[in-house]
Order: sequence, then structure tokens, then C-alpha cells
Amino acid sequence: MKLYDREMYWNDQYVPEEVKFDKVLIANRGEIACRVINTCRRLGIKTVAVHSDVDSLAVHTRMADEAVCIGPAPTSESYLRIDKILKAVKDTGAQAVHPGYGFLSENTTFAAKLKEINVAFVGPNSESIRAMGDKIESKRIAEKAGVNMIPGYDGAIKDVNHCVELANQIGYPVMIKASAGGGGKGMRIARSDEEARQAFRLSQQEAKSSFGDDRMLIEKYIENPRHIEIQVLCDKHGNSLWLNERECSIQRRNQKVIEEAPSTFLDPDTRRAMGEQACRLAEAVGYDSAGTVEFLVDKNKNFYFLEMNTRLQVEHPITEMITGVDIVHQMLRVAKGHPLLHRQVDIPIDGWAIECRIYAEDPFKNFGMPSIGRLSRYVEPTYLENTRCDSGIMEGSEISIFYDPMISKLVTYGRDRTAALDTMVKALDSYVIKGVTHNVPLLRDVITESRFVRGDISTNYLPEVFPDGFKGKQLSVRKPRVDCPGLCCVFEGSE
Repeated sequence: MKLYDREMYWNDQYVPEEVKFDKVLIANRGEIACRVINTCRRLGIKTVAVHSDVDSLAVHTRMADEAVCIGPAPTSESYLRIDKILKAVKDTGAQAVHPGYGFLSENTTFAAKLKEINVAFVGPNSESIRAMGDKIESKRIAEKAGVNMIPGYDGAIKDVNHCVELANQIGYPVMIKASAGGGGKGMRIARSDEEARQAFRLSQQEAKSSFGDDRMLIEKYIENPRHIEIQVLCDKHGNSLWLNERECSIQRRNQKVIEEAPSTFLDPDTRRAMGEQACRLAEAVGYDSAGTVEFLVDKNKNFYFLEMNTRLQVEHPITEMITGVDIVHQMLRVAKGHPLLHRQVDIPIDGWAIECRIYAEDPFKNFGMPSIGRLSRYVEPTYLENTRCDSGIMEGSEISIFYDPMISKLVTYGRDRTAALDTMVKALDSYVIKGVTHNVPLLRDVITESRFVRGDISTNYLPEVFPDGFKGKQLSVRKPRVDCPGLCCVFEGSE
């Protein structure tokens, strides 16, 4: 996994004599485990990988200095087993655990149990995770901290009739969503009383089955918003800073597909206001690690708090590309007790970065339905200048039914947006993936589509640009060319 070819790799002010962990266990798999291992290698920190039995030959297990099998393939029997991971920590003598994202990354019990055995959790304290993990509680804290809020009801909806009553008070359209949700699950838009009743029942059922918590909340639905988030970094000494924004509006089923940093939409004043509010929220809960505060932004640049993700975000590489800050390194430093090295004035916007999430899925089916299989041929386009590919697979790897179908995060950098987009087109065209269906055709069309190129996007972009679903390039056969009758055909495709 090659990172990228920038002359200034990291702007971390790395201090060789600074005390650091000797050994870190990564409680995750795939590309994020490899990402953490890469930084640990650079810092001279030994690593321990945990893996299920089907991941015994996975890239992250080969990269780590040690590897421990923690169970069979199902996540409930391996990567989510706190007891087995704690045993691996004790058996290997790891001094810290980096949870990556997903799995146990926002599990307060896991973080607390590590603290009990004097092992550092490379993430925020469990109290911060708990406060921000409950959407109802997090909204109350955010409002008290002076963060802009979406109009809505402060509390959980009592029942379906209460839901309709609140919807009429707020005014349609409304968003009905799970208090303990995430990943687009347990949330629906309602534009009438009938839709509100149905949305409440369906979302509550989904929330209970997905999160074991059926509390629902309701708020005003912002039409055609942008999804823009702020990366924050805090230490255990009361210091905080924001590392600019990420534009995450290109989504399917409320899940991000393409991200970029910075946003084409924000001006310096709005960016500063969002960053300062994000830091106020983090400070209000005693936050002490890397985290992300997500906002919805309307057409007039009014921004509203959505939620805070108390972990390393999937799309963190684009922030690293434009700031030169290795976020994983900073998480490790903070977990060790060091104060932040950077000040707000040290954080630049240096160029432009774009990330495409490469998935093993069929983009022609609802913008992406999972595909499984073995990679018979796999070549990443990292030989291209200013291209980074965070992955945890190689040729011969299996994309299985047990785990997320993400293949990699393809990131390109440029001095401006046009340069980053041009490199992304070349990278997507050069990416070789055989053995599974993938979403590169969709990503390639979006990157070159006129609205996207202009920066005219919102969270409704995909259904608006592809109202009948993604069809790809439609080719039709014309008559044979006059200069070579019978030998060749001209194909016409939509550009």
C-alpha cells in the first residue's frame, strides 16, 4: 500500500526523543488496520494484528509484527468480542489499542475496560463517546455549547401519534431518525401525516434490530443540503484545533461515496465559524482525541449540527493530504499524554484532495449492491504522481460476505481542484480490478459529470443526476464507415 508522492510527506514536527508506546494492538482489519500499522512503522512502534480465521493470510496480519487469531469469521465471534481482544492485549503486552473505525471504535465498555487494565485506548475517553453517541443527549450538549441546531423536538418521540403532532408543530418535511443510529439506518423523511406514521413505525423497527435502542427523534428536514464535516483534534490538556472541512455530499443511501477537501462552497468566514463551533462542542465534553463534527449546510450557507463521530473517520486521508498532519500519529501522541504540537495558525489548506471509495458492488443496482469473489487481478494506480491508495487487500484476496465490501480508498492530490480531478480520472482509468464487480464506472462518471465539476452538489446529487439509476455509458452501433466498409463500426456513447 503506497501512500502518496508529495515532497512534504507529513508536517508533524516529529520529535525522535519524544516518549512513545512500544507496542500497539490494532483492534480492526482491512485497510484501516494497514493504515494504522503504516504510521506505527514510521514511528518505530511494534504492532499486533488481531484476525478471524478467514483473515489469517490477510494483508494486515502479514504487515504486523505479531498476529493473534480471535475467532471465526462472523464479527460477533471475533472482531466484536471484547473478551478475546483483551486477552490478546494481555498475552502480547500491548500498551495501547487503536480501534480504527467501526467494530469497537465507539464502544464505551471496551474503552473503559482497557482503562481498568492500564492500557491506553487510542481514541477519546469513554465519557465523551457516551455523550456524543446518544443523538438526543448530544443535541442538548451542542445547543448548550452554542452550536447551530436544526429546529426539532428536544427528547424522544413517545408514540406514533406524538410523532404526527410534533411533525405538524415543526412543519413538513421532517426527518425521523434513531437516537442511537448511524450509517443511514433507522432514518426516514416524511412530508405528510401518513408518511410520518409509516416512517416512525419502520424506523423504530429498524433501530431496534440494528442498535437495540428504539428511541426516535424528529427534526426539520433541510432540503437539498450539503454534508460538510469538520475534523477536530484535542488533547488531554484542554487544547483543541480544527483541521478544516471535508465535503461529503455525494452519498448513496445516506452513505458517503466521494469526499473532497476543502469544500468548493465554504468561504473563510463560514469555515472559521464551523471550526470554532466544532471545537466548542469537543471542549464541552472533555474530548481528547481526533473526532469529526458533521454539519448540514443549506444553500445560504447556514449550517446546522448533525452529529459527532468519536473516532477516526473513514475519509481522514483527504485532510492529511491538504494539511500534512498524520492524524493517526497525533492520536497516538495524545493517547500517550502529550500536548498538541500544532496551533490553529499552523494548519494550512495546501492544495486539494479527492477521495473515491472503491467498493466491490454493482453500481447498476440501486447505486451499489455488494459483490463477493476473489480478486483474480488487482493493480493499484499508485505509480501515478500524487495518488494515494489506502487498501488492505492484494491480488488473490477474497471479498467475502462477512465484512464490508470496501476494496480501497483512492485519493488524489493537486495544487487545485482541477488538478486533483484530472489525476483522479487517470487513476480510475488505470485501476485494475478483476474477479468482482466494482463501482469504478459510477465514480468515473461522477468525477467528470458537469454538475460535479462545477461544484453544484448536494446530498440528493445521485438521484437527481441519475433519476433512473446509474446506467453507465450506453453505446449504439452506427452504420459502417465509408472508408472501411464491412471492417469496422463506429460506436456512439453519451458523454
